[in-house]
Amino acid sequence: MGEAELASHPLFESEKAEGRVAYRLFASSVFAGICLIWIQRLVFMPRVEEQGRWVWFGMLVAEVCFGLYWICTQALRWSVAFQQPFKYRLLHRYKDNLPRVDIFVCTADPLIEPPILVMNTVLAAVSYNYPTEKLAVYLSDDGGSELTFYAMLEAAEFAKYWVPFCKRYNIKPLSPEAYFAQSSNEQDITFAQELSLVKKLYNEMKDRINSMVERGSVPRNIRDQHKGFLEWNNNVTKKDHQAIVQIVVDGRDETNVDNNGCQMPTLVYLAREKNSQYPHHFKAGAMNALIRVSSIISNGSVILNLDCDMYANEPDTILEALCFFMDEQKGHEIAFVQHSQAFNNITKNDLYGNSYNVTHKVELNGMGGYGASPYCGTGCFHRRQTLCGQKFSMHNKLELKIETKMKQERTSYELEEAAKLVATCIYEQDTLWGKEMGLVYGCSVEDMITGLTIQCRGWKSIYYSPKRDAFLGIAPTTLEVHLIQHKRWSEGMFQIFLSKYCPFIYGYGKLKLGAKLGYCVYLLWPPLSLPTLYYVIVPPLCLLRGIPLFPQVSSRWFIPFAYVFLSTNVYSMVEESFCGDTIRAWWNLQRSLMIRRTTVYFFAFIDTIIKQLGLSQTTFLVTPKTNTEDVSKRYEQEIIEFGSSSVVFTIVATLAMLNIFSLIGGIIIKIVISFDLDFQAIDMLIPQVGLCVVVVMLNFPAYHAMFFRHDRGRLPPDVTIKSIIFASCICFMVMMN
Repeated sequence: MGEAELASHPLFESEKAEGRVAYRLFASSVFAGICLIWIQRLVFMPRVEEQGRWVWFGMLVAEVCFGLYWICTQALRWSVAFQQPFKYRLLHRYKDNLPRVDIFVCTADPLIEPPILVMNTVLAAVSYNYPTEKLAVYLSDDGGSELTFYAMLEAAEFAKYWVPFCKRYNIKPLSPEAYFAQSSNEQDITFAQELSLVKKLYNEMKDRINSMVERGSVPRNIRDQHKGFLEWNNNVTKKDHQAIVQIVVDGRDETNVDNNGCQMPTLVYLAREKNSQYPHHFKAGAMNALIRVSSIISNGSVILNLDCDMYANEPDTILEALCFFMDEQKGHEIAFVQHSQAFNNITKNDLYGNSYNVTHKVELNGMGGYGASPYCGTGCFHRRQTLCGQKFSMHNKLELKIETKMKQERTSYELEEAAKLVATCIYEQDTLWGKEMGLVYGCSVEDMITGLTIQCRGWKSIYYSPKRDAFLGIAPTTLEVHLIQHKRWSEGMFQIFLSKYCPFIYGYGKLKLGAKLGYCVYLLWPPLSLPTLYYVIVPPLCLLRGIPLFPQVSSRWFIPFAYVFLSTNVYSMVEESFCGDTIRAWWNLQRSLMIRRTTVYFFAFIDTIIKQLGLSQTTFLVTPKTNTEDVSKRYEQEIIEFGSSSVVFTIVATLAMLNIFSLIGGIIIKIVISFDLDFQAIDMLIPQVGLCVVVVMLNFPAYHAMFFRHDRGRLPPDVTIKSIIFASCICFMVMMN
């Protein structure tokens, strides 16, 4: 490609997914089947005096809910688009005229989120293939821990070796822990020697950080070596401390160089002020404090925010993201670029369905096709002005601010003192922060609601899923943590649906219909629990009573039921395989979906309704990032971790026992005891038997955990006993009624 072509071609292109016509024909056939199911329910509804009328009506309502939700999911597949940036065009066109980039990393508790894990994310962030004088990395420590600050000082010293090592050898991934965990067959002697040295330095740093965490405090001799430790005194606690801002590495100082003589990126530690008399708004509050503090110190035009366990996996990610912002034709419309999320600890068959491959490789690309990719909280590049409330205007194109060097007007100490003022509790009082500026407050999924408000100001967003994952994180390795995470997400998203930010209200005239429906796929997780619970409980109990709820297999009316069930599940299986999952992974996902919808999504539905009535306040749980050795071993062996007497597991076990009791009882009553029963009646119960068999098969791990396992991850005996009693009582009452 010649010079003129490089100068004129776009920096990114959008490509529509192949096979759209075929898929739309398939989706239309499924929709026809769903309509026929609704018609059958209405036409054959039992009369008032007949048995099972209300149960039949409940089935109709459940199937209408499932059908409408399926229609919403089609919006995510109707206009799928994939993005392709061209970083070589960007470098040729702009060369040294690239914008400053600020990277935000958030952590909250050194015990739940180990400092060495956080430092790996920080070290990966400072090692990007990007001009170091234009890069600043900020760590927000909401725990206000001197242990985390100590770890950051250690990481800053190690970075002097790690950053040039990464750039010299194009190291991937950029996290030291992840990179050293890979096997290396490199034959180059020079590289091998340097690798050995850097690995030795990393292990020494890791040992010092971990030993300090075990000690629980920083000794006096180390505290005396850095002025920053003067901020910590006996009055500093996790929930009550003054604003602490420390510029660990000043990128403006040309004497701050690595061991290769190159300038180091700016590195800043922030612990915003905490006071029990003021709300702190969890991660949204931390992000807003970072926006203000960074505007004083480096003021990068582009902001990347990362979770503390989501490290950089691709050195050129920043350059690729800038292709979207700096494109001359469409770049001025884009507020943020959301990257796909991936995890480095997913088992072969994705035990808990944590990879969300279809979500990341299909559905979010579908939202991107409407220019409305949701903001997912991590791995997202933002245009700073849009985070600060700027509205989009076609007549006033907002271009990225380009600065060659950071201003030298104030010393590091002066910058720190100025930054502390905007990190206090009282700074946001009577301002638009948390409303029209920064991340939106009052919702546990502050990311999604913030992205929605930005889009409703006229901006577009891009979803980018590169061939090599840009970021890698850590997925939950126990079922309980997985469910805690989904409880928080689903509760926050349903809260959005019931608020003024509902896409159909707040996005009226601002979002495309497909984008609104696409948002609802996630916002409606909790209410979807109601029809799911109905389907898991009522058909098996009706089987026990001999009440048919489906057309007999020999009837033509059975065809739409069979077609919709089989076609949607086969397509789902094929889609999962296309996205790189195994068939067993798809099956594990179906189990995970059933457990979520019958437990935490239902609790989220109830809790959200209660909150809407003003009877409780929003809470936030930090997901633990550590595990014991035996838990990790069972996870690697793909054995589901129960191990507690949580009410959630009691529900899982009770539903499992209810279905197996109903299946066995129904078969015994209708076939063994009443062998001469009309076979037409048996024919009508076959679909319920099939449904019950599917639920029982999905619950095999629960039966195994109740009756055959003896490890600590089994279902506790008290849960097993309670579930058997509950299920037996329900079945007995149904049979006696």
